[in-house]
Amino acid sequence: MIKKMLIANRGEIAVRIIRVCREMEIETVAVYSVADKEALHTQLADEAVCIGGASSEDSYLNMESIISAAVTHGADAIHPGFGFLSENPQFAKLCKQCNITYIGPDYTVIEKMGNKVAARQTMINAKIPVVPGTNNEIKDLNHALQEAEKTGYPVIVKAASGGGGKGIRVAYNKDELKSGFLAACKESMASFGDDTMYMEKFIENPRHIEFQILADNYGNVIHLGERDCSIQRHHQKILEEAPSVVLSENQRKEMGKMAVRAAKAAGYKNAGTVEFLLDKTGKYYFMEMNTRIQVEHPITESITGIDIVKEQILIAQGEKLKLKQNDIKLTGHAIECRINAEIPEKNFMPSPGTIVALHFPGGNGIRTDSAAFSGYTVPPYYDSMLAKLIVHGKDRNEAIKKMKSALGEVVIEGVHTNIDYAYDIINNKDYISGNFDINFLEHFNWNKG
Repeated sequence: MIKKMLIANRGEIAVRIIRVCREMEIETVAVYSVADKEALHTQLADEAVCIGGASSEDSYLNMESIISAAVTHGADAIHPGFGFLSENPQFAKLCKQCNITYIGPDYTVIEKMGNKVAARQTMINAKIPVVPGTNNEIKDLNHALQEAEKTGYPVIVKAASGGGGKGIRVAYNKDELKSGFLAACKESMASFGDDTMYMEKFIENPRHIEFQILADNYGNVIHLGERDCSIQRHHQKILEEAPSVVLSENQRKEMGKMAVRAAKAAGYKNAGTVEFLLDKTGKYYFMEMNTRIQVEHPITESITGIDIVKEQILIAQGEKLKLKQNDIKLTGHAIECRINAEIPEKNFMPSPGTIVALHFPGGNGIRTDSAAFSGYTVPPYYDSMLAKLIVHGKDRNEAIKKMKSALGEVVIEGVHTNIDYAYDIINNKDYISGNFDINFLEHFNWNKG
């Protein structure tokens, strides 16, 4: 049994994990950078230790400092949250070498699924639909041009080690591929230290559908239904909902079975997400597997009643899944809006500063996950997300109405936010009718005040 856990993260996910640990009577150790000394997660944890300077490289990405803090403070487990080191196989391996329980899959699985070429080949071997494209890495520009002729334009080149929308370019012809390929390589090297690329046929105007899976150490794998994450800006999710308005029950069952098969093919253990692209004809294709907890996990918790972070910890300490697939019932509809400290009318420029007034809504079916408080200074060094506003209704229409009401009640003064932008999305007639895809925000007209 885990007795003390170090949370290798910050912000709302660190607070979320600490609260689950309290419920499970597990002691907690928070780590923080010098910029986060007064952050909420440092105040809620049983112990807190500074691990370095303000930049992520000096603190939350500093594996040695984090492991040292765990050893020094007697933590027998580490939860990486999302972002930072959560999909770094070297960090998971280091935890294993130091006899620290890592809350997530084995480092070999993170490595295999983190490399998009290897992940793609794993799915092909498991007979899971993948987007037509290259089965091996693209060696250089000439190779890319040759493969594009075979696949047929438009194509999308992606970083093999990518994530977060980095190292991706779409090309509709040779000229666009020439410039896009080189730019993607450069961006991938800067972001991941690796410029290995692969190529796929570009599926135009798809929806982004992901299935939440849970897998224990004894071969039991289940899925918790899907989330529709199609409302994105530059490949970054803005608003998510569960379940998807476009999937039939038969499609849900079939894609869910494929998600479970994908997890088994990868040898997966713990919580993870299998992501698909769904085209206009209803065909779906494996896109990637995220080997960590997702930002948007609360909407799945809302419709299933399952605490996914708690399940992560139970699996990591060797317990069998108590749930069978037939136990999973999707009840109602949930929507999540990400509230960011940013200025939408200035190309979503981050807006660091001190929050001077703060109010989040409450009530039946309304949840806010946040580490913000009145007097909190939003640092300029990290992701700009301040909170996740989650609503749950008996159906999608009720959930939309609840989100409108909840967004209208949020008060955050001292920094700019995207609240008005989110409010306009939730009020958009195409969003309300379910008529959207991953390109929705590219054509979205909103009230800039």
